[in-house]
Amino acid sequence: MTAPNEPLAVTPDNGHQSAPELPAAAPRTAEMRALTRPLSVIMVSYRTGPSLFLAIDSVLSAHEAAELVLINHDNPRETVLRLEALARTRPKLRLIHSGNNLGFAGGCNLGAAHARGEVFLFLNPDAVLAPGAAAHMMSTLAAIPEPGIVGARLINPTGQEQRGARRGELTIGSALSGFLGLSRFLPFMRDIHRENEPLPEDADPSPVVSGAAMMMTRAGFDALGGFDEGYFLHVEDIDICRRARDAGGAVMFEPRAEILHYGSTSKASLFMVETWKARGLTRYFRTHCGLAGRLIGPVLGPMLWGALMARALLVRVRQQVGGKLRRLAAWRRLQRRRRKS
Repeated sequence: MTAPNEPLAVTPDNGHQSAPELPAAAPRTAEMRALTRPLSVIMVSYRTGPSLFLAIDSVLSAHEAAELVLINHDNPRETVLRLEALARTRPKLRLIHSGNNLGFAGGCNLGAAHARGEVFLFLNPDAVLAPGAAAHMMSTLAAIPEPGIVGARLINPTGQEQRGARRGELTIGSALSGFLGLSRFLPFMRDIHRENEPLPEDADPSPVVSGAAMMMTRAGFDALGGFDEGYFLHVEDIDICRRARDAGGAVMFEPRAEILHYGSTSKASLFMVETWKARGLTRYFRTHCGLAGRLIGPVLGPMLWGALMARALLVRVRQQVGGKLRRLAAWRRLQRRRRKS
């Protein structure tokens, strides 16, 4: 008897030409079996904005998704009322009120505790799931060792691949190189961010994939103890990818799973977000970078915080100046029309 996941063996008989081999049949069969496992999509929302309902609709329309577990972290009342009304009419949507903002890691763990599926897809509330994307990720996940993680290709509304969907190993050196942009000046240094590199045709090993669209089996997630809630927002995806690889699992980037990710739609303060990011990086260095991380982390943390604050300030200034320039241009156009009339 042939083992369930092995291809059918065909042997020659009586000197006749052997039957054609079926190398493609086994992958198709394995893929079909992978898709029979119930998928729970887990989404954590904190004052997300209009893109939340686009993301929800994309999941509810996906035939692969058995359910959507949505964790409500202190959304506005009008949003909560709309979510509750939607949950009453769409059985696939399970709305969980956390009662507080538990952070991304805490929200994902809460969602996993309520989920019923064998496979988890952690999806940002501003990420729109394309048809077939989850199927590609499930097929790849079924073929890699546990605890396995599969990430998607995140694209922005213009169709360009976003930063962060596939990344190299985070170390103190790679972090400093990334902040200083050394790879732009030193050709022998590889950028930790890989979105500008050629896109692989098939699933490709990647040290880190983005938590904005990250898939794991329930067994793999439980084996790792879920996300580390010591990370409130940011870096928890880097941490769990590192722990999965350290445990003998694999982390894969699946380029065929394209997901539209709006990004930065939450009403959370940009400066607070960058503060959480700096704290997360400091925690990561202390946890995963040995003695150097424990010694340098407390010093590097404030340096990173200062750099991130400066970047946030620059973004805010650009937004304000850009807004004023757009309003000025609109006022000038209005004045020209009035003069012509």
